[in-house]
Amino acid sequence: MLMTSILIVDDDKAIRENLAKYLSESFTTYTASNGRDAIAQIKNNPDIEIVLSDLKMPEMDGIELLQQIKAGSRDIVMIFVTGFSTIESAVEAMRKGAYDYLTKPIDLNKLDITIKNAIENKKLRSENIMLKQQIREKFDATSLVGNSSKIGDIMDLVKRVSSTKATALLLGESGTGKELVANIIHYNSSVADGPFIKVNCSALAEGVLESELFGHEKGAFTGALYMKKGRFELANGGTLFLDEIGDLPLSIQVKLLRFLQESEFERVGGTKTIKVDVRIISATNKDLEQYVREEKFRDDLFYRLNVVTISVPPLRERKEDVKLIVSHHLRRFAEIHNKQVKGITPEAMKVIKSYHWPGNVRELMNCIESAVVMSLSDKIDVDCLPPFLTMKVSGKAAPDAASNLFELEKKAIFEALKTTSGNKAEAARLLGIGLRTLYRKLDQYNENQK
Repeated sequence: MLMTSILIVDDDKAIRENLAKYLSESFTTYTASNGRDAIAQIKNNPDIEIVLSDLKMPEMDGIELLQQIKAGSRDIVMIFVTGFSTIESAVEAMRKGAYDYLTKPIDLNKLDITIKNAIENKKLRSENIMLKQQIREKFDATSLVGNSSKIGDIMDLVKRVSSTKATALLLGESGTGKELVANIIHYNSSVADGPFIKVNCSALAEGVLESELFGHEKGAFTGALYMKKGRFELANGGTLFLDEIGDLPLSIQVKLLRFLQESEFERVGGTKTIKVDVRIISATNKDLEQYVREEKFRDDLFYRLNVVTISVPPLRERKEDVKLIVSHHLRRFAEIHNKQVKGITPEAMKVIKSYHWPGNVRELMNCIESAVVMSLSDKIDVDCLPPFLTMKVSGKAAPDAASNLFELEKKAIFEALKTTSGNKAEAARLLGIGLRTLYRKLDQYNENQK
């Protein structure tokens, strides 16, 4: 295991040599007598991760050294050592990016703790950068699977919208991929390093939703035992995705309109005006223009949300993408469930292509996941597909359909339970049924065995 490398910078030879001797038991150490020498050491030794530097030095002081390090491409942690007379300068250095400072004479126990914390901080920062990179790769401009002209048109529009901070409205049926489009817009925008906060406007009651969005002050209502920041504050510097915007109550539409106009709001029960910098992306499967005519949705809010509209088509309007979607998610689910499934038979693909997919891509994904779980070979065949699919596509049942369906259903349920190691909630999710339904089915199987 490689040791962390530390550069000790001090114009006092005794101090830097004593520190180097003490730290060399746990770290690889380098020394420099001034800022210019430190820059040369950093250039010549790419393994240096931490710089422990005096603040007051001739030729180049610690602040200038910090600025030059920050201007470079290396992720180096700066810790300053200073006398009591220059603590103010050390605090200023922290504002400019230094990790921490220690006062002379140095407490070695505190030095050990500070370096340990600095290493952990750097590790977390590196992991965060890696995670953000992985997320960006997941939601890059090609992550909306398909090569149809409709998908091409959407991606061209998404690229143009991503380069701006314009408010976007995503329209389309449930399961078409509106949330995925919102993710792509955010992670390819100038605020990609900021938070991406999601709210389902139909999932919360009106009173709860207002607090979730705008936060509340302590004592604002019964049970408000402390101040809570809302999603708008949490999304500051990033994107707020308002899903199912058509279900937003009229009382909250007023507050959202004000935010879109002025970028400000007050928490529930509060009087302090809060300003944040948040991009709004909203989505709905409702006809908002019809809602405006019926006075269920404010026309002024609709126009504010409708700066850029992206209509995500249903799967039945881009059938040429089905094969590509199947292949993409087959590989993904095979890896997730550790199954050796590498393809699908022409007969199974024909059944899939013949279905109209009212639940769109989400329904197709669930079908593929179920088929991967059910498959006993390296290819998905017709008998691996959910029974509802083969029955609906054929348009008729076999003579012993009831018996066959019962056995197929039973087989699917027990295979799902085996895959999830008996986790009934996860098995129900894989099967696309409710947990109560799964328990009822299991009770039926137990009754039949008596």
